[in-house]
Amino acid sequence: MKDNIPLAVGTIVLTVLALSLGDAAIKALGSGARLGLWQLFVLRSALAVPVLLAAALAFAGWRRLLPRAPGWVALRGLMLAGMWVAYYASLPHLPFGAAAAAYYTLPLFIVAFAALFGGERVGRAQWAAAGLGFAGVALVLRPGGEAFSPWALLPLLAAVLYAAAMILTRTRCRAEHPATLALGLNAAFLVIGFAGLLLVPVSAEGGFLGLPWVGMGWEEWRTVSLLALVVLLAGVGSAIAYQSAPSAIVGSFDFAYVGFAVIWGIVFFGEWLDAVTLGGIALITAAGALALRRGPG
Repeated sequence: MKDNIPLAVGTIVLTVLALSLGDAAIKALGSGARLGLWQLFVLRSALAVPVLLAAALAFAGWRRLLPRAPGWVALRGLMLAGMWVAYYASLPHLPFGAAAAAYYTLPLFIVAFAALFGGERVGRAQWAAAGLGFAGVALVLRPGGEAFSPWALLPLLAAVLYAAAMILTRTRCRAEHPATLALGLNAAFLVIGFAGLLLVPVSAEGGFLGLPWVGMGWEEWRTVSLLALVVLLAGVGSAIAYQSAPSAIVGSFDFAYVGFAVIWGIVFFGEWLDAVTLGGIALITAAGALALRRGPG
């Protein structure tokens, strides 16, 4: 399978656009404490799986959907589901832009994991891009500010899990059909969602994680349906992107999520940008451009 960098870049940008909108909806749900995280996982994937499965069977056939490495597909799904648990749990407690900035230390991990475990040749320009991107994230996060609370550790954990899962996608799951990976992810969501409902105590102190199963109104069903569409797009999109180009390049364009998160923070939550944050976003954008340089220089 040959690399297709334009396809990978376009796909990952559209994917993070959809994800950022979905995560803004998650933040609104969690802040209002109307729907618990575990119920959301179960309902969202219960809606997404039949649609995904029907479309995949129609276009690929069941033989193509059978995983070639079911253990790696399952591990990838659990790592990504764990990533979303960590990130979603942080959103009600942090400004959207700050949570996104903490999460987007992930290109550092992607570049490091790609070199250490993926066998990829990571040049000086790509290492510099990762460093420049981290500097931009640091400007947005601002050590000592509001984002440096215990909740800010969760987006960092999410970054590690996501980076490891994407390296796994390229090194162990590259031959899998994207729909197979998306189905594996949604299966992991169902497993973790039911486990959370059964094992996590119902508690007001638990916030988003401690809510019981609740009755659903029209607004909740509409939101969950939209989030199911987002997870479909994200599951297929991230698989295509990381199967189509080196992880270090795709990971740099993942940075677009930060810009989208800041925009939705302004539009939906009144979280206005200042000059320092704008400077950080500019560095992040420059890092994405620098990462396009191939080779050792």
